[in-house]
Amino acid sequence: MDAVKHLLGIMRALRDPEAGCPWDLRQTYSSLAPYTLEEAYEVVDAIERDDTGDLREELGDLLFHIVFYAQIAQESGHFTFFDVAETIAEKMKRRHPHVFSNEYTRADEASIAQAWEKIKAEERREKSDGQKSSQLNGITEALPSLISAEKIQKRVARVGFDWGSAEPVFDKVQEELEEVRAAVSKEGGAPDRVAEEVGDLLFAVVNLARHLKVNPEVALRAGNKKFVKRFQAMEILIDQQGEVLEELSLDAMNGYWKEVKKALDKGL
Repeated sequence: MDAVKHLLGIMRALRDPEAGCPWDLRQTYSSLAPYTLEEAYEVVDAIERDDTGDLREELGDLLFHIVFYAQIAQESGHFTFFDVAETIAEKMKRRHPHVFSNEYTRADEASIAQAWEKIKAEERREKSDGQKSSQLNGITEALPSLISAEKIQKRVARVGFDWGSAEPVFDKVQEELEEVRAAVSKEGGAPDRVAEEVGDLLFAVVNLARHLKVNPEVALRAGNKKFVKRFQAMEILIDQQGEVLEELSLDAMNGYWKEVKKALDKGL
């Protein structure tokens, strides 16, 4: 608690109208939001690199953002940092009756999962202000699109709107790919129509990843990193050969790419 109080005191000082930091005083919820996303991704990056020292620092940066938002809210008379902490504490207790009550046993995982979904559904209904609740209420639009697509699919799967296995999803991906091809070939490939079909294709690919028990966001990040590693290795190889990347033909680049890919796949 001493460390938390110390941090809250620093935040108050930074936001002091007379002696505070001009940059911190200018910030709002909206202006901070992009920085918060960046900090969250830096936490993920530290985890993926298994760098616990960096993780400790990045978690501190993320915590500071929470303190920052709470200070702005407190200044407006909305809520405090301790209100935030109490709210999440009560939510966790409510969502874990198998830990904080005798309603379920720890071993009964099926009942635990059912209770979790039931409680979350009740929470969504309470937030609907009396309007008919949808299975898709509460999915944040600001989420990365791959994560959002997966959440949407998981929600509708709970009520049975889903394929029973991965096999038919392969066919769906192929169907969507053909629709992209058709949209490109028709009327010169109207941009809006092509974009719509590409969106359907990506949604289907996320569905396939879900059925294969693959996290699409993690998989794409890994794919991005692999591509960067291979491309940078190709750049080094081209430089070692005394050639200039920008002056090479695509066929020549592909030759170097295959060479690098083969070497990296062998762990060389």
